[in-house]
Amino acid sequence: MLSKVPAVTLGFWLIKIFATTLGETGGDTVSMTMNLGYLVGTAIFLAALGALVVWQILAKSFHPFLYWATIVASTTAGTTMADFADRSLGIGYSGGSALLLFCVLATLAAWYRSEGTVQVETVSTPRVELFYWTTITFSQTLGTALGDWIADDTGLGYLGGASVFAAALAAVAGLYFFTTASRALLFWAAFILTRPLGATVGDFLDKPLDHGGLALSRPLASAVLAVVMVACILVFPQRAGVHPGAPQKP
Repeated sequence: MLSKVPAVTLGFWLIKIFATTLGETGGDTVSMTMNLGYLVGTAIFLAALGALVVWQILAKSFHPFLYWATIVASTTAGTTMADFADRSLGIGYSGGSALLLFCVLATLAAWYRSEGTVQVETVSTPRVELFYWTTITFSQTLGTALGDWIADDTGLGYLGGASVFAAALAAVAGLYFFTTASRALLFWAAFILTRPLGATVGDFLDKPLDHGGLALSRPLASAVLAVVMVACILVFPQRAGVHPGAPQKP
């Protein structure tokens, strides 16, 4: 039995960071540069995400480009949804982060209650896939709000915020290598933290100079990130994760 998500390797995390950075610049391209607004941008990306999740569920096996396209759709949808909640609805970064953290934890709790585990290697049935992609979408949205909160409200700026999240990821890696902490919980902690890291890096690339960014073209930055991400998918081995119930090779 093989999972329908990739094995978690160093290449996985590198591609994930590029995907989350692309999600920030891509989401801002539609909502800001194209001036469609957060609500319309959210509708566009949620439609794309829904279609890709259905395709992913209907697929019989793991397909790298389908998987990563769905991840990018979730992270762009997360960007516009978080911005809509934080700015258009006036919830604020801290309020949005708290609400979305609750949604992530509630989804993980429901998943665990249903399946007895939240290990990503078990993602091989439609029901588990729905839990997986729901958790991912909430975590991507949480990461956007969290990144904006740390970068803007604390005064650390984009590079300062990126440094905070990079340090937090390093701490999670330390727990993975040097402790027996739950691998499933460490995975989800790292998955959540890569999103605000990508968000702050993406904001640093495309925000105006007087806001602490480099003022790069959002469409150009998104195109470059997409090319780099595709190259990484081709260079780094992409294989399906092994289901815990699969027979071990002798």
